[in-house]
Amino acid sequence: MVQKAKILLVDDRPENLLALEAILSALDQTLVRASSGEEALKALLTDDFAVILLDVQMPGMDGFETAAHIKRRERTRDIPIIFLTAINHGPHHTFRGYAAGAVDYISKPFDPWVLRAKVSVFVELYMKNCQLREQAALLRLQLEGGGKAGAVTGKESAGLLAELSARLAAVEEQAEALSKQLDDESADAAAVATAAHLERKLTGLRRALDALEPGTGSGSPSVPTQN
Repeated sequence: MVQKAKILLVDDRPENLLALEAILSALDQTLVRASSGEEALKALLTDDFAVILLDVQMPGMDGFETAAHIKRRERTRDIPIIFLTAINHGPHHTFRGYAAGAVDYISKPFDPWVLRAKVSVFVELYMKNCQLREQAALLRLQLEGGGKAGAVTGKESAGLLAELSARLAAVEEQAEALSKQLDDESADAAAVATAAHLERKLTGLRRALDALEPGTGSGSPSVPTQN
């Protein structure tokens, strides 16, 4: 079972963190506070996050510098970052946010419903990716077991393949519905690109699974890498 996604909230003002928690509590995910860029980077060392809400104006390490550190790390470079700012210095300031790796740049005060909707898209994409990694792990176990004499019987192998196929079909259906939802709405380009990447990985996993079916060939299919 996929656990709740973690959302990292980064702001030096406790009242802002409290407001973000109130807005996002309806998503029923795990909200993690960080009161500085340094504290955020420390949290990212040990936990995986679906999305980061990052305040731009912070003493010491500001949001731009924090984002630069996040994007330099292989473990965290693909985590979506939504910049939040109480000031607006015009297009140049906004461009700097996108150049730092943000998927969105929102000025305060913002519409709570809009922010919650944007965050929910990235949470859903994260959950789908977690499910996909689970299917890939099960498939990898099947491939490794198939190479060992007497590891599994034909009946056990067929049963595992059927279970994998059913689970993958459920993820495929959910991913397709999410892609249609993104097409129907004026969604962020980054969210659409992430959904397309997820669909490509699902297609690769389906090909690998189909290749294990009896009568489809004798080669050992490769399991798609989960990036």
